[in-house]
Amino acid sequence: MKKRTLLLSLFLCLSLALGGCGAKDAETTNDAKDTLTVAMECSYAPYNWTQKDASNGAVPIKDSSDFAFGYDVMMAKHIAEKIGMNLEIVKSDWDSLVPAVQSGIVDCVIAGQSITSERMQSVDFTKPYYYASIVALVKSDGKYANAAGVSDLAGATCTSQLNTVWYDVCLPQIKDANILAAQDTAPAMLVALKAGTCDLIVTDMPTAMAACATDPSLKLLDFTGSDDNFEVSDEEINIGISLQKGNTELADKINGVLSEMTEDDFKKMMSDAIAVQPLSN
Repeated sequence: MKKRTLLLSLFLCLSLALGGCGAKDAETTNDAKDTLTVAMECSYAPYNWTQKDASNGAVPIKDSSDFAFGYDVMMAKHIAEKIGMNLEIVKSDWDSLVPAVQSGIVDCVIAGQSITSERMQSVDFTKPYYYASIVALVKSDGKYANAAGVSDLAGATCTSQLNTVWYDVCLPQIKDANILAAQDTAPAMLVALKAGTCDLIVTDMPTAMAACATDPSLKLLDFTGSDDNFEVSDEEINIGISLQKGNTELADKINGVLSEMTEDDFKKMMSDAIAVQPLSN
């Protein structure tokens, strides 16, 4: 009788234990489904950057002791909150962003990506979450500081970031330009300019504004509205969120959130990001 009672007790304990494990497994699975996994460089201020703490509302970077913040993180937080999901930030190199979303490693990429026809062959995009005009950035005491148009940049030594419209489309429009090898990251191209390796870089307005806000020796050249501006299509300056091909469910949710935001909302969020970016970026 005692043996049977003991066996029964062991059976009940084992059942409860297994039941508990099953509940935990289900809970973990549900948590995964309720998490929006977003990839970005975490080194592209003011869109995104890495910092050591959670100040200003920064988000932990997966598998890291660091935190991510910037316009893209602010946007990701806003979207995740609106669609009722937790947020997870994954740090990835620029060239690894599209493969990450293609393979399903992440749900989407929010990283200052232009919505180009070339990228759209590999991934889908949401509607734009920012419209970024293209500008040149020079040293304020440099030979091109007073340039009033692209033609005034003739003969300049220049560079920009790898695999961007700035490098592939805009730099070749500068007559007789000495185009250096592309830089792997946005900070790298800024370092090249500050070090005097080049006369100018071409980038977008937010990146240039952020750089000038932290370094008064730099000058932003904006030729917008003139007849002597960089020639780009709307697709090349509209910034969107990329998703895996065919993920219409998530695209519809994100587009729903973006549709509720105004141009002023986007501009204010970008201004807030620039105001708190760390000097190191």
